[in-house]
Amino acid sequence: MQTIKFKPATYNRFLKFVAGLGGLLYGIDVGIIAAALPYLEATSGLTAGQISFVVAAVLLGTVISTLFAGVLADGMGRKRLMILSGALFAASIPVIALSHSYNLLIIGRLCQGISAGLIGVVVPLYLAECLAPEDRGQGTAMFQWLLTIGIVAAASIGMYFSFRVDEVAKLGNPQMLFAYKDYAWRSIFWVSLPPGLIFVLGGFLVADSPRWLFQRGRKDQALEALLHSRTPENARLELEEMENNLAAEQAKAAGRRIAESLFQRKYIIPFILACVILALNQTTGINSIIGYNTAILIQSGLSDVAAHWGYILFTVVQALATVIGMVLVDRKGRKFLLSLGTAGIIVALCSSAFLFHRAEKRRVDVSHVVQAAVNGQTDFQVHYTPELQKKWLSEAGDTSLAGEPTTLTIIYAYGDFSAVTPAMVSNQPLSTPVKITRADTVPGNKVVAFFSDPFGNLDQAKTAPLRIEHALITPLPGRTNGWLVALTLFMFVTFYALGPGICVWLALSELMPTRIRSNGMSIALVINEAVATFLAAIFLPAVGRYGYTTMFLLFAGCTVFYFITVAFFLPETKGKTLEEIEAHFSSTHAKA
Repeated sequence: MQTIKFKPATYNRFLKFVAGLGGLLYGIDVGIIAAALPYLEATSGLTAGQISFVVAAVLLGTVISTLFAGVLADGMGRKRLMILSGALFAASIPVIALSHSYNLLIIGRLCQGISAGLIGVVVPLYLAECLAPEDRGQGTAMFQWLLTIGIVAAASIGMYFSFRVDEVAKLGNPQMLFAYKDYAWRSIFWVSLPPGLIFVLGGFLVADSPRWLFQRGRKDQALEALLHSRTPENARLELEEMENNLAAEQAKAAGRRIAESLFQRKYIIPFILACVILALNQTTGINSIIGYNTAILIQSGLSDVAAHWGYILFTVVQALATVIGMVLVDRKGRKFLLSLGTAGIIVALCSSAFLFHRAEKRRVDVSHVVQAAVNGQTDFQVHYTPELQKKWLSEAGDTSLAGEPTTLTIIYAYGDFSAVTPAMVSNQPLSTPVKITRADTVPGNKVVAFFSDPFGNLDQAKTAPLRIEHALITPLPGRTNGWLVALTLFMFVTFYALGPGICVWLALSELMPTRIRSNGMSIALVINEAVATFLAAIFLPAVGRYGYTTMFLLFAGCTVFYFITVAFFLPETKGKTLEEIEAHFSSTHAKA
């Protein structure tokens, strides 16, 4: 299929839209399972361990594909890899939506994860290499904006089906309710198919990366690709920059063949800087705050319905703030927006921590009382009511919270494998009891056990008694406090979207020198995902033990390092070609 012919300005808009659809798919990958999960759990017949692996399969697929995305991008070309990633996403939807077995669900979710990993590398890489300096920031921002739209869409679809399920539940027919829940989770996945198909079609209509073509010695095709998005004069000037850059490299080589290692001294500074920024981007807590947003708002004092509306508002605020970032990124620059964004995040996180501290400083640990109630049982069930709250507080010898609505969180373990219950609210007597079971806590095989705890003794955990590590009763703040926390989270995501949300993709693609860009981006993204995985693993246990106050302050402290890195070490790349950015680091090294 031929590259579509447009005037440069029109082609650039089309290219941004097509590449931005990759961000939409990435956002759907992140958000869609949260919408479908309640209905999948209710109708699939899978165990909690199997459901956990269905959720985690996307992350596993993402990590695997990110490792090889750079090599594939160099071997296949950016355009072909974009088409492949979109095709994988589109193929995963019918596999998941039509599946009636655990294995097919895993295969479909792995395909979604592989697609997300490829997209996360190849789309920012493609945009950086195709767009002119004055458009590069806005183009990459389009990727991030549509990523946030994907998350908003997933949350909105989930809310729509929750209303429909509630209407069916009112009919009082269990068989009809079961059938509709089964229909709901499958429909949620089907809705995400059209963007994948459009992304694949758009991939055929855009030109390949001019820099990839140039690296392959196809200079005429590289010039033709540049002419799609630039005036003839600018296209020839940029091709001349590429040729000069290549000539300088060859002159330095002086006839010797130099291995293109990421760890040559001329590459190490931008590579390390990109990796540090990608890692610190996760330590702002963005994924944890998105993933546990509803739970955070419930424990801050909002009702279940209000918390779900709060989450939708959170995603909408993120999308709107990203639009503002798109407008500013090529005007104010990356360094300015990252500095502003990280500073705002620090203030927002500290405010959230303060609001939670007012309640969490009064929490009571009744673990010894709950351990006595377990009384040697392997499994344990808790229906947290005001009566049980009063009883356990009395037995613990602290009745200061006896007359208030509270939450109960239990951290428990079987051998080396620990888990934490969802926060149970005392003033919701119709809520479902929480069950603590070995089957839901101890991994079913050694592969899952390794990812849960690499040093855990699986065989010992299969026979170990139930151990209550902490059972924390915390006063539940009022509705006003809940909306104040929601406002601080809106503030958090506004500053994140203005700065790190947009600029992290630019830092990833712009800082890497041309010859190592694809592989360097893969390594940086793997580091990013490793940090994300670590934070996801520790978030609930850490909150259970130490509270949201400690967790938010930890995120704020990491963001201080982010601010320092940006303010003192990151060069401004606004308006510079990729070759000019590379020359900056070469000259910095030469001076050193």
